[in-house]
Amino acid sequence: MNTYKFFIVFLSVFFLSLSSFSQTKKELENQRRKYKSEINKLNRLLFNEKRKGKNALEDLRDIKQKIDVRNKLISTIKLESDILSKEIKNSENKLKILNKSLADLKADYGAMIYKSYKSKSQQSKTMFLLSSQNFYQAYKRLKYMKQYTAFRKKQGEEIIIQTDFVKKVKDSLLYQKQVKDTLILSEKEQKAEIETDKKKQEKLVSTIKSKENKYKKDLQKKIRADKKIAAKIDKIIKAEILKANRLAKSKLTNKPKSTKKNEFILSPEAKALAAKFELNKGKLPWPVKECTVVRRFGEQPHPTFPGITVNGTGLHLVTSKGSNAEAIFNGEVLNILLGSGGTKNVLIRHGNYITSYNNLESTFVKKGDKIVTGQQIGKIFTDKVTAKTTLIFVLFKNTKRLNPASWMLKR
Repeated sequence: MNTYKFFIVFLSVFFLSLSSFSQTKKELENQRRKYKSEINKLNRLLFNEKRKGKNALEDLRDIKQKIDVRNKLISTIKLESDILSKEIKNSENKLKILNKSLADLKADYGAMIYKSYKSKSQQSKTMFLLSSQNFYQAYKRLKYMKQYTAFRKKQGEEIIIQTDFVKKVKDSLLYQKQVKDTLILSEKEQKAEIETDKKKQEKLVSTIKSKENKYKKDLQKKIRADKKIAAKIDKIIKAEILKANRLAKSKLTNKPKSTKKNEFILSPEAKALAAKFELNKGKLPWPVKECTVVRRFGEQPHPTFPGITVNGTGLHLVTSKGSNAEAIFNGEVLNILLGSGGTKNVLIRHGNYITSYNNLESTFVKKGDKIVTGQQIGKIFTDKVTAKTTLIFVLFKNTKRLNPASWMLKR
């Protein structure tokens, strides 16, 4: 294989190896940006407000959440750094091969120029042609001279191309090393931040342990209160289903023979709406434009007190002060409930599905209103003590609670 063909094959292999790395690297870069954005959001929504009072359990939960995201970010940085280390090693090896190939190419070219110079000093091109024994030999010699000149030109061009490529590989190698240095620095910064957060965490754990009984009692009291609120909402939804079914039966010409308890009787329009809602599973918008999830759906052990279980009836979403809740799908306002602290809960019906937007300071809709996707339905309440703006978002199918996170767009 001549030098030129070797160089072309080498280029192909080099770029193929780069593309095999780049796909995974790109995914990790996106993941790193996502975690950085999440940390900024947590700092902005959970730690940037001045609080009149402090809840050590809440603070501990928030710090733990931030530490968890930082650890994920560090793991991503390490993976990205490992890929870069492999890329740098490959680039260094390829640079050695390229430099050797370029040196050989230059040596061959130099030898050819020297030979050509010696040949010129011994006899001119004209004498070389005139000394031919016949016309055919003269023609062959002329053709050889042209081919030799073309070959020299081609080899000179190869040297220019390869020299330029070597420079690009060197520049790429330098950039890779700079990116790796930046990642290493970023990893150190994140580790330092974790150490700071862990010190705060230790102080909070110490505070909680010193008043453990008090915090346990307060927590259990809150769990009981949450259960009462959930039971009250369940009761109201059952009553609304019963009321809606009575109305539906009075309008239907073909009365249903039997109705399942606590399930909506659906008109053709309601069936179509419910079907559309189901088709959008995993693609529905979030009820708040920017938020962070501080409590997830379902039963989960309390992170501080073993043996105590917290039940998430939906998603607890912390957002910025002044934010509004938005409807996640077309529907109709089923009811607006008033909480003990004066907060409101808007229930929107989507066929046999219901979305609940709880902890609103004020509402922009009324019972019976037709709602469209993205419509603002109320201003979210900001707690004056914790300074947190939290929306409690719950999803039902008839009376059964569903995990809203599996219905929303992935973030």
